[in-house]
Parts: sequence; C-alpha cells; structure tokens
Amino acid sequence: MSALDNAAARFLLVLLLSCTSVLLTVAVPQSKQREYDILFHEAMLQRHKSNHDAAFDLLTRCRELNPDAAETYYFQAQYLSEMNETDSATWCYRRAYELQPDNMTYMETLAQAYINQDNYSEAIGVVEKMYAADKSRQELLEMLYRLYMQEEDYDKAIGILQRMEDIDGRSERLSLAKSSLYVQMGRNDEALAEVETLAREHPNDMGYQVVYANALVVAEKGDEALAVLNRILSEEPDNARAQSALRNYYYSVGDSIAADSLTHQILLNPQASTEDKMFQLRGMIAESEQNYGGDSTKVLNILERMVQMPDVDPDIAELRAAYMDLKKMPRDTIARAYEKVLELAPDRASARMHLVQMAWEDDDHERIISLCQMARQYNPEEMAFYYYQGIAYYQQKDIDNALETFKNGINVIDEDSSPAIVSDFYSILGDLLFQKNREREAFEAYDSCLAWKPDNIGCLNNYAYFLSVKGERLDEAEQMSYKTIKAEPKNSTYLDTYAWILFMQERYAEAKIYIDQALQNDSTAGAVITEHAGDIHFMNGDTEEAIRLWRQAIEDDPHNKILARKIKRKKYIRQ
Repeated sequence: MSALDNAAARFLLVLLLSCTSVLLTVAVPQSKQREYDILFHEAMLQRHKSNHDAAFDLLTRCRELNPDAAETYYFQAQYLSEMNETDSATWCYRRAYELQPDNMTYMETLAQAYINQDNYSEAIGVVEKMYAADKSRQELLEMLYRLYMQEEDYDKAIGILQRMEDIDGRSERLSLAKSSLYVQMGRNDEALAEVETLAREHPNDMGYQVVYANALVVAEKGDEALAVLNRILSEEPDNARAQSALRNYYYSVGDSIAADSLTHQILLNPQASTEDKMFQLRGMIAESEQNYGGDSTKVLNILERMVQMPDVDPDIAELRAAYMDLKKMPRDTIARAYEKVLELAPDRASARMHLVQMAWEDDDHERIISLCQMARQYNPEEMAFYYYQGIAYYQQKDIDNALETFKNGINVIDEDSSPAIVSDFYSILGDLLFQKNREREAFEAYDSCLAWKPDNIGCLNNYAYFLSVKGERLDEAEQMSYKTIKAEPKNSTYLDTYAWILFMQERYAEAKIYIDQALQNDSTAGAVITEHAGDIHFMNGDTEEAIRLWRQAIEDDPHNKILARKIKRKKYIRQ
C-alpha cells in the first residue's frame, strides 16, 4: 500500500463500509447519488489494487456527478500531489476542507499542503482552528510556534510559548526561548526578567541559577553574574555548567588566564559531560593552532591527564589519538593511542581502521589479518575489514583464505551498502575464483559486480580478458573491453586486453593498432603484453618484428615453453 493509502486509511475505511450518501453535504438526485456511490466505491477498489489511473478517472466522474462530495476532492488531491500538480492539489484539499470544515483529516492535510508551499500564513489559520477543536493535541502548539517563527512574528511566537507555559508550567526550554525572542526584538529588560523569574521560582535548582547568570553576562551585568556563579560554586564546586558560565564571564572581561584555568577545571571535572569536554577541547585545539603556532604541548598534557582519569569516555581517547596523528607524532605513539581507544571500546571501528591503515602502510600483512579478524567479531557489518583482510591474505599468496574472507564479506551486504564497495568485492571475488579454476562462479561474481556498478573498469577488463582466454562470448567481451579503453585510453593493460580480443576475433589489423599503443604507453611492458604483441605482428605478416618481440618476452618469462617453440619455429602457436 502506498504512502497515500496510509494517509487516508482511517477515512477510506469509513467510506468503504458505507455506500450511502451519509458523507455528502448537499443532496443530489437519487439516481445520480446511486451512480455516484457505485463509482466512488469502484474508485476506492481500484485504488486499493494500485490501479491509480483508473481510480483517478473514476474520481473525476464522481466530481461531475456530485461537485459537493468532499471525499472526492480529498482523494483526487493526493493523486494531483503525486503528479506534482501542487496548486491543483492544494485547491482540492482546500475544497474538501471547505465542504467539511470540521474534518480533522482534511485540516491536517491542507495545513501540510500550505507548509509544503511555504504558505505559512494560510497554514497558521488552519492549525489554529485544529487546536481550537482539540486542545489535547499540544504538538499543534509546537507547530504554531515554528510557523510564527517562519513568519518572524515574534509577538505571536511568544504568545504560543506562553500558552505552552500555561499548560506545562515554567521550564528552562520555554523561558530561554522567550528570552531569546525578547533579545531579537530588542526588549532586553524583558529577556532578563524572563529568566530571572525562572531562577527566583526555583531558588534551589542550580541549573536555573546558571541560566540566570548567563543571561546577566549577556546583559553586561557582570558583577551580578559573578555573584550568582560564585554562590553556585560555593555550594556545588563541581557544577560543570556553572564553571562553563564563569569561564564565559572571564572571557567577556578579557581575563584569559582565569578563563583557561576554568577550561582545565571543566576538562578534569568528572561531572562535566563528554559533549562539554569535547567542545572545550576543540576550542583549545583551534586556539592553539591560531594563536600559538600549533604548539601541541598544552593540549597533549591535558589530553594525557584526561585519558588517565577513571571512566574516561572513548571519544576523548580517540580525539587524543587523532590529534597526535594531526601533529605527526611518532607512529608507535599514535598506534598506542589508538590501542588505548580499543581498550576502552573494543567495538570502535574507526580506531581499529586507523591501526589497519597504519599496518597497511607498513606492509605488515600478519598484523592486518589479526586486526581485521578481531574487528569482524565486534563489527561484523563493516565490509572494509573483510576487504583489507582478504587483500592481506592474497598478498601472502593464501588464495583459499582470501577467497573465504571475501565470500564472508559479501554475506553482510544489505540495501544500505555502498554500490562501489560491493562492486569491488564481487570483482575481487571473481578474480580469486578464476585463479581457483572455478570459472562459472567467477563469471557469476563479475555479473554481480556489474549489476551493482556497471562502469567498474577493473572488472570489465578482467571479465573481458578471461572470456577471451576461454574463447567465449567474444562480442560481449569486446564491448566490455572497449568501455575500459574509452575510460582510460593510455592504460597499457586495458589496451592489451582489447587488442587480444580483436586478435581472437581475427581482426588482426585493428589488433595491431591497439597493441602498439599498449607498448608505447608502457616502456616496461611485461612478458604477457610483449608476447601478445609478437603474436599479433606475426598474424599481420611481420615475422621479423614478431620474433624480436617473442625474444624480448622470453627474457621476462624464460620457462615459457610455448614461447620458446614460437621462437624456434618462427611461427605463432595457439595455446
């Protein structure tokens, strides 16, 4: 069932259970009413069957029979909306509402239509009526508040906040919102009075006292703010919000030494939230980079102290490791920092990935395999770990484990997986399967790769080449290979593949053009390309050049018996 069906489910149920004219607002002749009921019922059945064109046509006929049937406009508006005929859809929603002005479903839909068109003033009128009809729906007040804010009608927005406050009582959220609006309107005394009232009504709630102190700082009443904050901290020395507010005060009066001292207190305060600490740390790092030439000493010292604290948050430890990496500290120091993160949070995939990448740069295959194996226990859905582990096995020439790893990685594919990554997985899996002489499975893997990403150039090249080696589906192979040389016209490997496919199709003159380009673009062409070049030149009648190329190829592949026979017999021999 479509989203439109869900939106109208409640209304549709009523309509399907009633074939009478109960919903109609204006009487129509009995014969037309009967025809209307039949057609509308049929329209709803077609809609339920997803025959939407038929349903729309039937609804149009219903409107002709009874122009005052609200439900017809309502359902037709939904189709018009899906056809992007926004103005017509809104007109129909409004007409349905006008015919049945107390229908809450019609009101909700019309209000949303106005909002979608940024017609906030019209939406406000409808939502106000909805709330007047059902005052239990306090979410409508939230909607009205947002709409008045869109209209920049701050007086009305404050009025809505006041209505919320009348229902729920004063709260920090509402008082701060009202205070902020008063500030925007230049009514600073009212802004301060709003939070002062909140603090006065809750003298023992230090959170409200901090809010009041912050408002005093904004109002440039620093002495009063300082008095409030000192009183809070005398009662609760570790009140992190008060420390943060006092820090802001010291910055406002230019006392950077006192402010920095407060920053350290917050960072080492076990009651301060991780979010507050991360905010302070980022500010400290930015300040160090901008004002102190990137001197990392102070930042690293405080980070080290924080990491040694009991119950340190892994986010703090990971920020420390990332900062060390930024400052290009010794690799073993950075590695230990990321290992500390994993001690605190073994499932932290980002930290383990950093270690994997460091091992990759060190060409340490054993460490990559070990790190990825552990990662797969904690993060079995992360395909990157299967990729790195599989490649590490492959580089160790352990094809069986590499193959198994990539197959396991493919098992975690879901609809949220990256098409590029999934495509690469299938491409590599195909290469591995071909090496194991499991050709049918290899070609199936290549097909899956291209289904996820049709322009995976590496897969297109390998698939085309292996088809040519088998002498199968050469026309298809030629089309795939041609895409690769169009994408990378100077890639000698791709040029060689295309030339060889043309050779297999006995298109020798064309093959020579591309194999010569392959040689021109690769001064260190290996034995395979050079041997192919010899074969192609021979079939073009240039035996002398063919022998020269074969002799060059055998220097890189001295155990190639077929190549040796070509040189000895001075002729091409099909393998």
